[in-house]
Amino acid sequence: MAVPKRRQSRANTHARRSQWKATAPTLVKTVENGRVTYSLPHRAKVVEDSAGTPLFLEYKGRKVADV
Repeated sequence: MAVPKRRQSRANTHARRSQWKATAPTLVKTVENGRVTYSLPHRAKVVEDSAGTPLFLEYKGRKVADV
């Protein structure tokens, strides 16, 4: 395990930690059957029937996995 050779000052610690920022995910807007949905790009989406129960996962128009 790495052990620091010297103590790091509080200013340097805060400066390093300040670089970590949360970013909002980039969403893709799609319209299906007159319904607008937002999804993450390059992720499998859940295909639901008319009642809203999940059927399977789909990616690029192909069935990927069962739910």
